[in-house]
Amino acid sequence: MENHKEIENFIDRWPDNSNGCQAVFGRLYDFLKRLSGTRIEFHARPGITYSLRGIPEKTGDYPLFVMIDVIDDQPRWLSVCFYEQLVNDDEGRGDSVPGGLLGEDGLCFDVESEDEELISYLQQLIAEACEAVTE
Repeated sequence: MENHKEIENFIDRWPDNSNGCQAVFGRLYDFLKRLSGTRIEFHARPGITYSLRGIPEKTGDYPLFVMIDVIDDQPRWLSVCFYEQLVNDDEGRGDSVPGGLLGEDGLCFDVESEDEELISYLQQLIAEACEAVTE
């Protein structure tokens, strides 16, 4: 279910560290909020992961188009995953994960710092995946 207050509280309570992943998570969350025909779910599993999911409003072949997992390590880092069939990783930056996204082949990107070029690339892929499931 969509719960923006819970997500915003999670971001505000992020442990202090200097790797910039809190800012990246916040920016990707803000980007997701602006996409039409979608909703956001947040699944918290403290000590393991916190999962932000972009969900198409209409029912189709894909139950989500992006999953942004916060890996609860020290420091925290992000794994941003897509269904491999929904995006075109022209730059070859992602890692193919057979059966790794809800049983389907996934394409995942590890984010360990605030990298403007990577953030822009991920936003482009999020928009591409969103368009593929909301057409």
